[in-house]
Amino acid sequence: MALGPRLDLRQSQSLVMTPQLQQAIKLLALSNLEIETFIGQELENNPLLKAGEVSREADSNEPGDDIPRDEMTADVLIGQGQGEAEAPTDLDVHALDRDYDTGDAEWGSAHISGGTGDDSLGIEERNSAELSLEEHLQQQIGAYCDDPKTEFIARHIIGLLDDAGYLSFSLGEVAGDLGVTLADAEEALARVQRLEPTGVGARSLSECLAIQAREADRYDPCMQRLIENLDLLARGELPRLKRMCDVDDEDFADMLSELRSYDPKPGLAHGSSNACAVVPDVLISAKEAGGWDIKLNEDTLPRLIVNRGYMLELQQGAGANKDAERWLNEKLADANWLIKALDQRQKTILKTAAEIVKRQEGFFLRGVSELKPLTLKMVADEIDMHESTVSRVTSNKFLSCERGTFELKYFFTSGVASSDGEGASSEAVKARIKALIDAEDPKKILSDDTLVTMLKAEGFDLARRTVAKYREAMGIGSSVQRRRQKKLAGL
Repeated sequence: MALGPRLDLRQSQSLVMTPQLQQAIKLLALSNLEIETFIGQELENNPLLKAGEVSREADSNEPGDDIPRDEMTADVLIGQGQGEAEAPTDLDVHALDRDYDTGDAEWGSAHISGGTGDDSLGIEERNSAELSLEEHLQQQIGAYCDDPKTEFIARHIIGLLDDAGYLSFSLGEVAGDLGVTLADAEEALARVQRLEPTGVGARSLSECLAIQAREADRYDPCMQRLIENLDLLARGELPRLKRMCDVDDEDFADMLSELRSYDPKPGLAHGSSNACAVVPDVLISAKEAGGWDIKLNEDTLPRLIVNRGYMLELQQGAGANKDAERWLNEKLADANWLIKALDQRQKTILKTAAEIVKRQEGFFLRGVSELKPLTLKMVADEIDMHESTVSRVTSNKFLSCERGTFELKYFFTSGVASSDGEGASSEAVKARIKALIDAEDPKKILSDDTLVTMLKAEGFDLARRTVAKYREAMGIGSSVQRRRQKKLAGL
């Protein structure tokens, strides 16, 4: 068959994101403080935009503003219908619902940004009370040392740890600097490695993971071989690694899951003692007549309007200059569209927050024990949007209520089976596990198996590994570790 050039005509369709659509998607994921920065940049780039003051006493429009003021509030009457969050202006809401970034829609367990119980500190209080890693370790070490010499060496080692909690100096150097034997330095380091957070004082990643495995009572010969061959895991040689560990597929998957749950840089949890201010985006308060009042935090949400007076001056100055007239029309269109996009963002946030409050009313009334399983899809289906849109709306957004300040993602939690058939939130289960451990007899520490039995008696059907995972996620040590700590504390 002879080869030769030819012309073909083909027709195809493809989805193209316009700059305006890209900007609308970006606005959804920004917090109020980030929106404030963004608006400041737009005010510099577009002379037709003007920052208006938000009036909290009147809803009237400012002179020259042809865009109605958004009420930016929603009333939610639980059991009596959805809160008022009307459809916005002529911006195509469905154009924002297409999943252009699938990574944003992936959300599994809850990201805790508030307290895990009624007695927990709020975000601002917790950050203000946070200690640096060195301070946190120095407060603990005294209970773990039985002689002044070991304590002195251990405190010196703590001062040498980096921000991640690793010891980058050799024990020989430490012993030489202090004029002690290597055995004394090794004994002091062993005491440091028993402190919280588990894994501090390690000299390598393998040692850090091994410490955490021992505390979790999972450091068997198979796990030891897995941790000692992390290089094979990094290269993806899983079949070879599984043969070395001599386990089946299910056990190997469980070991990998356990390993991934460990913190490779445990010290970073206490890396800074500086408080980080969190400004809520949504404010919720109970109404005297019942239901909830939901509104956006207007203190961090500037209002944009079109500067009609300045626009008329520019039009008169442009005269018959076509280029100037075209530029002016483009800036006016950009200004009007941005105002409508911000209006759409506000209403979408309100609609999402109203649905969250509706589904998690028990939490706002009685606390974390009443949290229900909730997914992005459940909210998305109710408000007629895509999961990716809900994910963007709840990213980097914080909600303030009487119980504290919480990230909107906090209310999306996975569920576990319960005897009532409705399921229970993983956060509610964590709160119950914490309550059981807090009330345990110091002379009869509860093992994970005992916790499983007690939880099943209360209607929670969980496996032992699930209880261990929740316990570790809350920073609670194993039964062996808790028994040792309470013994040292003299309880």
